Amino acid sequence: MELGLTIRALAKGAGVSERFLAQLEAGEGNISVARLEDVGEALGTNGAELLASASRPKAASSCPPVLAFVGLRGAGKSSVGSAVASILGVPFVELDELIVREAQMTLSTLFEIHGESYYRSVEREVLRRFLAREEPAVLATGGSLVTDPETWGLLRSRAHTVWLKATPDEHWSRVVTQGDARPMRDRPRAMNELKALLTSREPLYRQADTVVDTSARNPDDVVAELVGQLKA
Repeated sequence: MELGLTIRALAKGAGVSERFLAQLEAGEGNISVARLEDVGEALGTNGAELLASASRPKAASSCPPVLAFVGLRGAGKSSVGSAVASILGVPFVELDELIVREAQMTLSTLFEIHGESYYRSVEREVLRRFLAREEPAVLATGGSLVTDPETWGLLRSRAHTVWLKATPDEHWSRVVTQGDARPMRDRPRAMNELKALLTSREPLYRQADTVVDTSARNPDDVVAELVGQLKA
């Protein structure tokens, strides 16, 4: 107890049984005004204050309501994220889709017309509004979000971030398996570029609250490990 009193000492000081105090704390006991005053006096307060403190709303949990996945393309943010969201019973959201809806154009068109600086400002504002709702959700972010200090800082301060780590070969093979040939189109050094990109971003990804290595692992195993960590 906050005053350092044991249940036994409090029971003795208030003139009630330990069992009665346990029932009272659990909300299962009935107490008279006189008995309430006795308990209050033993705690160094009064019955009115005890009733007032019992009616005050409890502090909200410090655990952020949003679980946000970061990592390069092919990390499994969508597949693992949607599975985790299903298990937790919360919505799964793709940040890129929110940006497309906000800009009313594809990401490639947004970059082509307005440039990266404008894209970053839209990404940051869309993310800020999403997090401001403070509603439970699982969020998959774009692979480059961590390169913008302000946006990455915003996400880390308002969500529980998870880096889905994988080797360059794993990233490459997953993207290709998904039928996306863009990574290697007219780029003979595409693999080297991917390795350099992962190396440059790894220190940023490592700032995530949780790191899960997905290399050579079944997605179901990754989901089970992550959900287990979250519940623990």
